[in-house]
Amino acid sequence: MPSRVLLINDDAFELVTLAGSMRLHGVNVVGEAHDDATAENIFKKLLPDVVVIDVQFNSQGGVPLAKSLRKISPEVGIVLITACPDLRLLGLKEKDLPTGTQIVLKRSVGDLDVICDAIPESLKALKGKKLVSWMNDHGSIHPHAFTSILHKFTDIQIETLRLVAIGMSNAEIGRTRFVSEKSVEQIVARIAQHLGLAADRKQNLRVLITGEYFKWIGAPRH
Repeated sequence: MPSRVLLINDDAFELVTLAGSMRLHGVNVVGEAHDDATAENIFKKLLPDVVVIDVQFNSQGGVPLAKSLRKISPEVGIVLITACPDLRLLGLKEKDLPTGTQIVLKRSVGDLDVICDAIPESLKALKGKKLVSWMNDHGSIHPHAFTSILHKFTDIQIETLRLVAIGMSNAEIGRTRFVSEKSVEQIVARIAQHLGLAADRKQNLRVLITGEYFKWIGAPRH
């Protein structure tokens, strides 16, 4: 019997579209939820085998919800969908995700074989106590399948990039990270260099960096 799947996504259009497509693809979708309360109620009532959750679900994020559901049912498989190729940009570390979690990049969801493969793989990985894995657009497992320029960034550079993007000044970042403002300036300069950005009279460097950040976490590219 196919695994019973619960879909959780706060984007109503994306939720309905994905649910319908997955059902047509033979996936046994037993429930859909667009908020935490609905998700937990359906989960407790139906006890699905696997949950598919958008990483950027609501203001709290999908990972805390995934951990909460895993506490209710330790045997549930977890598949996370994200538009972001590097979870560090969202303030997340892969080592902190639930055991066996499978991650699918949204641009790969167009091929439903990917997410269909991730569903049973999440149960196998949990049983084998495997760490987090990314699924590529051919359905095979590659922990670093989505290599990009971001993977060359250190954790400090990624965190600084994230703080710049949410509007913090160098001084504020320095206080947050307990480093000097000069150190932050140097890190920001290295970030810009990695991204191939340079300030000019018409464009502020921090604005350019922020634009790149929002592209990487899933905003449309042009």
